[in-house]
Amino acid sequence: MPPYLNQRRDDDHVLSAAPTIVCARGLPGSPMNTGSSAWQVIASSSVLSLALLGDALIYAVLPVHADAFGISLVWVGILLSANRFVRVFAYGLVAQITTAVGPRRMCIAAAIGAVVSTALYGVGNGEVVLLLARALWGIAYAILVLVTLAYAVEVRAGAGARVGWSRAIQRLGPILALLGGTWLTQLMGPRSVFVVLAAITLFAIPLAMSLPHGAPVAKRGRRPPALGRPRTIDSLFFLQGMGVDGVFALTITLILAEKHSLSAAVLSGGALLAMRHIGEAVAAPLFGKLGDRFGAAKVFAVSVFLTAAGFLGVAAGFTVTGALLMLVFRGALASLGPATIVQATAENDSVMEPLARMQAWRDFGAAVGPLMAGAVVGFVSPQTLHGGVAAAMLGALVWWLAIRDRVQQSD
Repeated sequence: MPPYLNQRRDDDHVLSAAPTIVCARGLPGSPMNTGSSAWQVIASSSVLSLALLGDALIYAVLPVHADAFGISLVWVGILLSANRFVRVFAYGLVAQITTAVGPRRMCIAAAIGAVVSTALYGVGNGEVVLLLARALWGIAYAILVLVTLAYAVEVRAGAGARVGWSRAIQRLGPILALLGGTWLTQLMGPRSVFVVLAAITLFAIPLAMSLPHGAPVAKRGRRPPALGRPRTIDSLFFLQGMGVDGVFALTITLILAEKHSLSAAVLSGGALLAMRHIGEAVAAPLFGKLGDRFGAAKVFAVSVFLTAAGFLGVAAGFTVTGALLMLVFRGALASLGPATIVQATAENDSVMEPLARMQAWRDFGAAVGPLMAGAVVGFVSPQTLHGGVAAAMLGALVWWLAIRDRVQQSD
């Protein structure tokens, strides 16, 4: 397990220090060099938006076109999980390297990696090549997500809103990929479309190069021990990733194919998967601002409850309504999760370690989700899987609220 995921106490409030990424020219929201800081948020988020093109479309295309890529359905689950397993183990090392060489260089490297991985989806064939492409993408995403978060939360006041706007920018590319890419798939085939997306992703490289130079300054802490049992809030991040980005993403086209033709299922599934990104683009800034105003933890709890309600809707047969409810509030959690972490962290402590922990547990859930769904979907219906996720999420929410209240009463 990754070395930076350590445990000191299960109260989600006391968080240990670890290496963090700071640019000498200032980060978003910093009183110095605010113009440069704003561009760092915009440019880094735009790089990630373009980098996500291929990853977004692969979820809609691979489950129903596995034969065209020379793989089985079981391998679909493995491939959609592989990049997330890589990320779980990569976050700590990525944070240390970024501290040493600077976020600009890492962004450039990640943009190049995203271009190569997307191109490999189109020109590669078989398990080995696609597995390498997914692993490369996992490293690229780990770099970009930590750098964009670092820029957004360096100044904690208003961090929820800044994370929300950063997330909104990031979602634009995946939305276009899922809406336009699924249509292009019908015209060009499931392989050629990724070559086109790789060409578009090339624009991420000059964007990354436009980031300002700056000597990184490290806040160093003791080396944390290996991962222990998850904290209460970690279980919610895990279930969010497992449910929305795992079970739902892998099975939604299969659910729709039960009542519609294959081509209609791919188009409809792509539209709903695009709503995952549209929901985040719209909800993340709005709920991030609400979290800054009313307290991120309160709004976070309501959003988790409504996300679980969406899973129950899909399980009960209200596929589109349940999916839309789930996806909107999943988007809210994209900004409320980091904001809850930031607001619960002492002012003098680094926020990068708990943010890395949050991202790692979420990615670990998103890795387990497709793997589990791909293995058991032949024996358990997708609707039953959604019901199980809803029950687990509601149970974890009650657990977190109970532990959090007890800790607050004891303080």
